[in-house]
Amino acid sequence: MTELIKVVFLGIAGVLLAVQFKAGKPEYGVYIGMAVSVIIFCFCLRQVEAVTAQFGRIKSYLNGAEGYLSILLKVIGITYICEFSSGICKDAGYQAVAGQIEVLGKLTVMFAGLPILFAVIEQIQSFL
Repeated sequence: MTELIKVVFLGIAGVLLAVQFKAGKPEYGVYIGMAVSVIIFCFCLRQVEAVTAQFGRIKSYLNGAEGYLSILLKVIGITYICEFSSGICKDAGYQAVAGQIEVLGKLTVMFAGLPILFAVIEQIQSFL
């Protein structure tokens, strides 16, 4: 919980500092925003490490279907990276680039999830 509070205050302080610089030198505001985003991203990576450690417990319930867990981790990573990149592009004023990153992320998630769809189709066909 203290990590969350630190990150929230860091984000608020970074935004307030960036707003102060945006009036005189707008590019500094973008640089400050990106720097704060990277720092917060590093905090998030520590949380991801803790979550992946807990996935070991989940593997014991899957009984040989660990591939689904790796797909889930890939999808989570794809969505977080695309959201992070898109947010930076939007903050810099490049909404079109941000939109394209979001589209690419959605397509990549869909492609990563295809093995699960095929497994479900195979299960349905085995009942027929």
